[in-house]
Amino acid sequence: MKILITGSNGLLGQKIVKRCMKHQLPFIATSKGPNRNPECPESNYFSLDLLQTDAVNQLVKDQKPTAIIHTAALTNVDYCELHPEECHQVNVVSTKVLFDAAKSINAHFELLSTDFVFDGENGPYKEEDSVNPLSVYAQSKVDAENLLLQDSDNYSNWSIARTIIVYGTGFGLSRSNMILWALEALPKGEMMKLVDDQFRAPTWADDLAYGCVEIVLRNQRGIFHLSGPKTRAVNEIVEEVGKALGLKDLPIETISSDTLNQAAKRPPRTGFDLSKAEKLLNYRPKDIRETIPILQHDLIYYR
Repeated sequence: MKILITGSNGLLGQKIVKRCMKHQLPFIATSKGPNRNPECPESNYFSLDLLQTDAVNQLVKDQKPTAIIHTAALTNVDYCELHPEECHQVNVVSTKVLFDAAKSINAHFELLSTDFVFDGENGPYKEEDSVNPLSVYAQSKVDAENLLLQDSDNYSNWSIARTIIVYGTGFGLSRSNMILWALEALPKGEMMKLVDDQFRAPTWADDLAYGCVEIVLRNQRGIFHLSGPKTRAVNEIVEEVGKALGLKDLPIETISSDTLNQAAKRPPRTGFDLSKAEKLLNYRPKDIRETIPILQHDLIYYR
């Protein structure tokens, strides 16, 4: 077995690298530019532009991975809305390049996707529920998924792992996440303006990495929903962080999504039915409060 990871400098990519190293699974880590993860050996790292088809094909041919876990993506929803062609190139075209490369050596191909493929009218969602994307970003993920789904008769060695608001700590990350923001802002008494009409189930990156790797190790195929165990309003998510910290009179102001004037439309309520992952992957994700002590410890380590 050998796993090729795209987006290895990102939060999820770093956690998958960590899991591979912990369990002594051979792996190849790839991102665009230099390796930003000091825990990832340089001998395992390759700088790779996923839109350079020849370079991707050559690396896959040389390294012969048995599985590719494709975490790299453009995930800033509003940026994608304003830059649709770039979003399509990064999220759809790169998926086709990698999927074609995987097929050429009969490797398993695992695509990371999102709860935003749904319109948020009927959450929590099961894997077989119909998609209805509301934004350019969401449409790009549906288009990427369809590359796999439409080829099922010819090639079935693939999986799709959908997730929701990934949070956690890592090295040199280009973006923060809601839970870390709350961990830093709440103890300082900094006011947080949060919507109370969007409902999500935040996913600890370590749990997601477990699920992604288990899909490969257990030779599973098809679509899997991997998220945190409980769906809450965004303001309630941050309130959970405050409770874990033992804080009272939290500096939170609730607002409506309409007041944000965001470029991209969001689904109001998602959340996942996790029964398939629980049964086939033994997926048992931690809820927010369970992860806070770990995050507090890790924040010191990753600084």
